[in-house]
Amino acid sequence: MNNYPHYLKRLEDATRKFWNKPALNNIGGETFDYAQMATQIEKFHLVFEKLGFRKGDKIAICAQNGARWGMAYLAVNTYGTVTVPILADFTADSVNHLVDHSDSLALFTNAAKWKTLDIARMPKLRLVVDVDTWETLWTADASVQEVYDKMDAMFEARYPNGYGPDDVHFPTDNWDELSTINYTSGSTGDPKGVMLTYRNFSANVDYSQRNVPAGDKMVSMLPMAHMYGLVIEFIYPLCNGTSIYWMGKAPTPAALMKAFADVKPYLLVTVPLVMEKIYKSKVKPTLDKPLMKVLLKVPGVNRVIYRKVKDGLVSAFGGNVQEFIMGGAALNPEVERLFKRIRFPYLVGYGMTEACPLLAYEHWTKYVPGSCGKCVDVAEARIDSEDPQHVVGEIQCRGENIMIGYYKNEEATKNAFTEDGWLKTGDLGVIDAEGNIFIRGRSKNMILGPSGQNIYPEEIEAIVNNQAYVLESVVVARGGKLVALVYPDEQAVAKSLLDAEAKANIPENIRLGANRQLPSYSQIFKVEMVEMPFEKTPKLSIKRFLYK
Repeated sequence: MNNYPHYLKRLEDATRKFWNKPALNNIGGETFDYAQMATQIEKFHLVFEKLGFRKGDKIAICAQNGARWGMAYLAVNTYGTVTVPILADFTADSVNHLVDHSDSLALFTNAAKWKTLDIARMPKLRLVVDVDTWETLWTADASVQEVYDKMDAMFEARYPNGYGPDDVHFPTDNWDELSTINYTSGSTGDPKGVMLTYRNFSANVDYSQRNVPAGDKMVSMLPMAHMYGLVIEFIYPLCNGTSIYWMGKAPTPAALMKAFADVKPYLLVTVPLVMEKIYKSKVKPTLDKPLMKVLLKVPGVNRVIYRKVKDGLVSAFGGNVQEFIMGGAALNPEVERLFKRIRFPYLVGYGMTEACPLLAYEHWTKYVPGSCGKCVDVAEARIDSEDPQHVVGEIQCRGENIMIGYYKNEEATKNAFTEDGWLKTGDLGVIDAEGNIFIRGRSKNMILGPSGQNIYPEEIEAIVNNQAYVLESVVVARGGKLVALVYPDEQAVAKSLLDAEAKANIPENIRLGANRQLPSYSQIFKVEMVEMPFEKTPKLSIKRFLYK
């Protein structure tokens, strides 16, 4: 018995209700309304049907975000075939391997990406479609091409009186069938393709519709081949009748700010790094001015200043954002303190691909700083420790949104769950009496101190990142000692007019400043400056494994 609607029923209802409203939009490019979206979905269904594609067959998508990416995903998803979204940033070698590993029969990609791929390594493919033009890039034989060429003719034959809102029907009898396989990395060794069902999506869409604000327009910035972007910036808002706007390739900050000003989104999903950079470059320099420091101590005046700071931040993102949702890492405590003081509508959530992706959230008015919200009500969370409120243990979850396993990888599936069926997240934390989850770090990142203390590098990095002239850092263990690798804020150094000796002292000043706030067992032995920004994942998390 399902006590919430299937998300494809919500999408069907929204499509009928908002028939002539823009649905999928490329900023500065193509726009498709709900009617055009539904029509193209149905055309692809007719092609899939004629080619003999059945429920459970796999179809991959590997391309940059965009309106047609969205249509391709929905065409596959609403037909009952399994969508395999693959990050466009993966190497050609990885894409070849994952298309083959997933047993995909068709691939949506673009001409540039297709030129880098090797069809011989994807022998199950029968059809490759250009996601930018809907033209074929390759077909297995003439009969496949012939079917594809008849797409429009088949559509006109099936709907001689035209295609209207009442013709839109999406399947909802498939709750526990496979909807999507999402690969968590481009690994060509033993890839982990997370298997997510229609129930998993329906649970998180339902939770989002009940708890996350709804609105008219959304700017989507995260990769659609990641669950966070796919569910929170695409599927859940689309089921509300929201218009989705994509930036396309990685935009410049100026292009991004123009997009916010033009679209005026109601919600912003981002990573803490983005908000921390805005704080350091725009807010902190103003608040650190001597006169401002004096005024902030005057009751009443400080409230006016903080309101102006908040209004300035909100207006920078179009002025209409009801909530800023951050995820993927903890927010810097100094930034968090200011955001709370000015009543900035932010929160930090928690999720992972295996949970499709939501695990924790709390509306910004009730959000507790330092936490990542409360466990979503379509799941439950526990801490694997003798005292979950005070003793750190692994965060474990189970619920309607949790994956059914990894595709063709029984060993990884077995290792992902406890004997009593809870998903092992690999994250360490505690849960307070009110149910707020506090993450202390990743179990694989934890460093064991000389006297057996658990040291979480993320907590040290938050303090290091607050020091002057630090943009970002990674803390590593070398020979039993902690070393902070620091990428400096070169703009701040240049503006500071420091002499050569003062510049040479920056690393030691960072070390001393951080150590004043750290317990004795997690003191930094050395600060080492690095010349390049740290390499990051598409979610903008630092690839820690690259740094020793």
